[in-house]
Amino acid sequence: MHFNHYGGEAALLAVDLVNLPTPHTPQALEVVLTQRGIQRTSLTPREAESVQHWSSRLEACFGPQSLEDRRDTINELLASATSSPYISTHDGHPHLHYSTTDQGPVAQIKAVTATGLAYVVCFASPGRLGRCSRTGCDLAFVDTSRNGRRAYCTVRCSNNDAVARHRAAHSDQWLKS
Repeated sequence: MHFNHYGGEAALLAVDLVNLPTPHTPQALEVVLTQRGIQRTSLTPREAESVQHWSSRLEACFGPQSLEDRRDTINELLASATSSPYISTHDGHPHLHYSTTDQGPVAQIKAVTATGLAYVVCFASPGRLGRCSRTGCDLAFVDTSRNGRRAYCTVRCSNNDAVARHRAAHSDQWLKS
């Protein structure tokens, strides 16, 4: 599944923020924000703390839950993200920006991530906001697979889980040898 930059990519930023180790340092956040195309990436320690608090709120959007619960959680995020959406043509083509850069980086991050999650729920599927099924992992992910049935954050976790299940199923054979 292909996401456009201003929708699904924003949801992938939400995943990156949720999966970032705590505490969120300004330097670690700057790397993630730059990778996801947020233009102003320099954050003060206080701004990094605000983003970490926002990340903890984003966490509730991932994993199994009813459509109504996911909708309500994302609507709360959208309501608390001070946003001024506008159409931009800075690259010659009209597209939507979710906040102005003069609102500061925290407001921009809130607006972008909340809208990105809403985009996935409305235009892809609510079930595409998942948590890794491998015991001990629990990382958040956006399922970008064609069929929307991904259960693991990465192929590596999927393979590790398959190996663990295989070993558990055949452990009695190894003990007899």
